[in-house]
Amino acid sequence: MQREEFPGWHGTTIIGVRKGGEVVIAGDGQVSLGQTVIKGSARKVRRLSPGGFDVVAGFAGSTADAFTLLERLEAKLEASPGQLQRASVELAKDWRTDKYLQKLEAMLIVTDGQDLYVITGAGDVLEPEHDVTAIGSGGNFALAAARAMMDSDKSAEEVARAAMAIAADICVYTNGNLTVESISR
Repeated sequence: MQREEFPGWHGTTIIGVRKGGEVVIAGDGQVSLGQTVIKGSARKVRRLSPGGFDVVAGFAGSTADAFTLLERLEAKLEASPGQLQRASVELAKDWRTDKYLQKLEAMLIVTDGQDLYVITGAGDVLEPEHDVTAIGSGGNFALAAARAMMDSDKSAEEVARAAMAIAADICVYTNGNLTVESISR
């Protein structure tokens, strides 16, 4: 069976919030196939430590594809220690030009505690304008909710958790089983 014949896989809402010297990436745990929840406790936010340099990454899309991209990002970070922007741009270039990588269906949010980026297969490395970014099935719901809370006195983690709770209430492909990783510089 070819990939196009499978019913729609849906999974993941990932949010990145930078506030008060801290960056938080949070992701839900739901993976759905069509209208069926396949797993409710998937872990789609990871801490990477290539060469002792901490990076937090969250992914949306195909899990196998995302792990391939995370491995490539780690290799880029090992080649350019402490340079998340450079590693992200190099990964995006490879993703855009390599025929094997072009077929990967995933997106990443990455941070080193200072910089916050979304990396896409279209060759984009995007830094959010308002210190909040989100991807995945419920990403737009989480993004809108977080943006509305950024002027409050909530911490980055409180904003991320509240925004994810709102997304879980609205998006049928998002649940409240969160993985949250925080990093600061």
